[in-house]
Amino acid sequence: MSPAAGSEVAAAVADAHRREWAFVLAATVRVAGDIDTAEEAVQDAYASALSTWGTRGIPQNPGAWLTVTARRRALDIHRRAATAQRALPKLLDPEANLADGPGHDTEDISDDRLRLIFTCCHPALALDAQVALTLRLLCGLSTADVARAFLLPEATMAARITRAKKKIAAANIPYRVPAASGLRERIDGVLTVVYLVYTTGHTAPSGANLMRRDLAERGHELARMLRVLLPGDRDVAGLLALVLLTDARRDARVDDQRELVLMENQDRTKWDRSAIDEGAALLREALKQRPPSRFALMAAVAAVHDESESWSDTDWQEILGLYDLLLETWPSPVVQLNRAIALGFAVGYAEGLAELDALGAEPQLARYPYLAAARADFLTRLGRLDEARVAFEEALILTDNESERRYLRIRLSELTG
Repeated sequence: MSPAAGSEVAAAVADAHRREWAFVLAATVRVAGDIDTAEEAVQDAYASALSTWGTRGIPQNPGAWLTVTARRRALDIHRRAATAQRALPKLLDPEANLADGPGHDTEDISDDRLRLIFTCCHPALALDAQVALTLRLLCGLSTADVARAFLLPEATMAARITRAKKKIAAANIPYRVPAASGLRERIDGVLTVVYLVYTTGHTAPSGANLMRRDLAERGHELARMLRVLLPGDRDVAGLLALVLLTDARRDARVDDQRELVLMENQDRTKWDRSAIDEGAALLREALKQRPPSRFALMAAVAAVHDESESWSDTDWQEILGLYDLLLETWPSPVVQLNRAIALGFAVGYAEGLAELDALGAEPQLARYPYLAAARADFLTRLGRLDEARVAFEEALILTDNESERRYLRIRLSELTG
């Protein structure tokens, strides 16, 4: 290895953080015996890389170098605390495979990441804690970044993450993938967390921009990671298909002024055809499972939209049928809302509006802005403009995302104007 310039080293470390963090941390947890020690060791390894790579050169395999360094650091921490013998896990010989190079313990890393995902998403933890830990440990986000994703103060999120880690330790939650008999009931929780990470980025709950691209990209990366780790799982194939088929429309969702553009008015030449083709192939694989998973069915809805040449060519009858299947698999008020919208376009706006009105009694939708916005749209199409204005005003009150608020103001001004 030859010396490297400071800017080159900084770029290499930043790239290794984005690409290798989950690998390095997951492999280090096995040696460290607890998450906090592993995090400290991995952070020290990245800090060491900044100084070492400048003089010794950037290693050919940065991930292996970081893993070796972090694991050695974890061992040193335990030795200084004189607790190595009782803290080290018995799953492997911690001194083994510490040589940098082709013989490095890389064959275990994929399994280690899978163990870490299932640890973060253990059902003993609250769902918000599962998402927070996934962002912190699998995606490498700082506590401040995770706090921003949840719209919480950093101190509050730090306490939440600490409590989750303590619960893992106190409850002796195993750092392992469940046995085959328990995998089915746990994989849905993992997929749900990954999907929540993606959807939180796809349409940000609040803020000036429609998307949190960093979170959407993290969710996309996690879905791909699961596909690599569980290549034969059709639920995972369905999730990745859903993410790809949804994310394919990303560049058309806002115009040049960064204003929201609904799918009806999007420039479909901006849709990512390669992502659509990849998603469609994964969807065909996912639909071979009977019954198909909720992620596969949602991906099928996205595929109908993506494969339609225009809004007017959309096969709403097919979408309506898919939502009927989805309600059997995953009954929820939000699915009922989407089905009502599909009914409006497949059968008639009045029929869709009647379904939406009936959903007004659902407590879970009481503060859901998309119910009011959907009612406003159908009322406008039916020419009931006074009622549409009221519905748009209600949606505006309930919406925190500023991009969506600007769109609603425009629609409202068109009616009042």
